[in-house]
Amino acid sequence: MTLEISITASHDGGNIEVLSQSTLVPSPSTNAPRTAECTVSLQVRPDVYTELEKVSHMQYFSFRSFVSGLQSNKGDAFESITVRYEIVNAHAVSFPYAWPGTTICYTTGSLEPTDDDVWKRNPTTGYADGKLTWTHTHTSNGSTFFSYYPPYTYNRHLKLISDCSSRMTLGDSPLTEYNPSVESLGKTVEGREMECISIGSGSLVAWMIHRQHPGETMAEFFAEGLLHRLCGFNGPEGANALDDVTRSILTQYRLYIVPCMCPDGAVRGHIRTNAVGANLNREWATVYDDYEAPTVARSPEVYSVLRKMDVTGCDFFLDVHGDESIPYVFFAGPVKTPKWGERMMNLHGYFVSCYQRANSDVQKEFGYPPPESEEKTVKLMNKATNQVSNRFDCLGLTLEMPYKDCATNPDPDCGFSPQRAKKLGRDLVDALSGVSTFLRAEGEFWSEFSSEDSFVSPREPALQDGV
Repeated sequence: MTLEISITASHDGGNIEVLSQSTLVPSPSTNAPRTAECTVSLQVRPDVYTELEKVSHMQYFSFRSFVSGLQSNKGDAFESITVRYEIVNAHAVSFPYAWPGTTICYTTGSLEPTDDDVWKRNPTTGYADGKLTWTHTHTSNGSTFFSYYPPYTYNRHLKLISDCSSRMTLGDSPLTEYNPSVESLGKTVEGREMECISIGSGSLVAWMIHRQHPGETMAEFFAEGLLHRLCGFNGPEGANALDDVTRSILTQYRLYIVPCMCPDGAVRGHIRTNAVGANLNREWATVYDDYEAPTVARSPEVYSVLRKMDVTGCDFFLDVHGDESIPYVFFAGPVKTPKWGERMMNLHGYFVSCYQRANSDVQKEFGYPPPESEEKTVKLMNKATNQVSNRFDCLGLTLEMPYKDCATNPDPDCGFSPQRAKKLGRDLVDALSGVSTFLRAEGEFWSEFSSEDSFVSPREPALQDGV
């Protein structure tokens, strides 16, 4: 049997192109076991061209490396192969400055594992001379998947919707009294459903949307964690039971959750855009005379969600993302937009403090610096958090999770893993519970807050801070 290595990206969410592969050569070592070496040169495939931003975004990658021909105890047969993988256009991606400190993810298991911690980090990952490189020694025949961050496949998305729907329609479901619903708000450019799960009997309306940028797959892991808690899957009170805090917020809120805003881009392996190149987080309002947004033709995903929000209203909004560069969980608010003021600022600070108390990955110090002026925010009103918070005069935030390891709680083996993203989603319930009393409170309610609950204007971390 000939020793071979084959690279493919035809799976759901796959993205890579193979440029070349060096000849397999025996390792210089004469010691057993016999091993071969080779180099595989790859490049990331760009998204569809974005008309508004005049760019073809690219950064996310996911591919399968299949080895065959390894044999043990077969004379001169090779027992392992060490491959140097190099992404040669890493310098040309949307955020090349994010590569230092990145460790790519890999697994020899399934793309849809029963245990998401099967994904590990490759510590040999490095960025130099415009290339992202790592080495991996394959010791058995079969598949190894490599990804910028573990994929959240469309099949898994469909299973999440199905599981929640089944849970809500059980005859003895504890969710029945909270009027659960699974509906389609519309269809994507390529005809996929825009599913929305709603639940709760309260007067406050909260919207949580995830994965506007499809390559930020940690956002849908977050959605899974949130929905599993809201539906009572494997809670601390036992299987299929709602915990007390969850029951409490379901009486306070009507929750609307969109697990994936950009399913077309997710299936295509895009980093930031849908099937026709729309960056959905620039489609929430018309801010340029020659570019209308949202539209049914270019951004039906945003159009359908915003139309539903106009019907339900909104008292709390969270847009869940991932950030390539900053190794922290952090929040961005509608700072210096027209409705920003003491009320929103103090609600923002208090909510993040509530979240910190629930999950130690959350922090306030590092994040995106605020815009320089109110005038500059005019061109930023096409972003979801800015538009929604001003449209409904509500607390709106963007949550960012790291692709890298999380500097608040480092884990070199797994980094900021899917399990941690799911836990952050589960813990949103506690933060929502903490802030509920104040979302529509009148007067200077923030006088009740302690100093640790104050708003902190974030700064971008320097190299010594972990970037």
